[in-house]
Amino acid sequence: MKKLLLLLTAMLTLSSLALAADVYKIDGAHSSANFAVKHMGISTVRGRFTDVSGAILFDEAAPEKSSVTAVIRSNSVTTDNATRDKHLNTPDFFDTAQYPELRFQSTSVRKVGGDQYVAMGNLTIRDVTKQVELPFTLAQGKGAKGEPRLGAEGSLTINRFDYHVSYDPTGLGVGKEVKIDVSVEGTK
Repeated sequence: MKKLLLLLTAMLTLSSLALAADVYKIDGAHSSANFAVKHMGISTVRGRFTDVSGAILFDEAAPEKSSVTAVIRSNSVTTDNATRDKHLNTPDFFDTAQYPELRFQSTSVRKVGGDQYVAMGNLTIRDVTKQVELPFTLAQGKGAKGEPRLGAEGSLTINRFDYHVSYDPTGLGVGKEVKIDVSVEGTK
């Protein structure tokens, strides 16, 4: 009986913690994942993924209980150049047939001051998952119909070779470092 009481108490405690956080569904029409990489060391090629989804669990009173899951369809990549986009879908880059998703799953969130936060989490590209740190700003507001909305914008830089995106192994034609800018809006 004592074990049952402890189990029920633990379940109620976890339920109350979950209820303290608000769940926001990422609105793909108002969210983006953009990237920039040097070409030949002289210009920057920019691109974006047009299919972004996921969820944000936000606890304003206890940000450390917050989390985010973001999923990007890899074949939604576009650089506004059909030939390059076709190449990006091949095994030279994203291999979208074998790896249809890029994913970020936070492992922790901390507030660093004002509207500034940092999410630690696992970034998966192709067959590699690595822990990254994503600093971001957070904004809250209301949509056109009065529904609560949450926005987050952040940037990080990765080495594409770490994720087996190793076309042009010299890094001279296509740079090794890729800057990623993420802007998501969620609806409660």
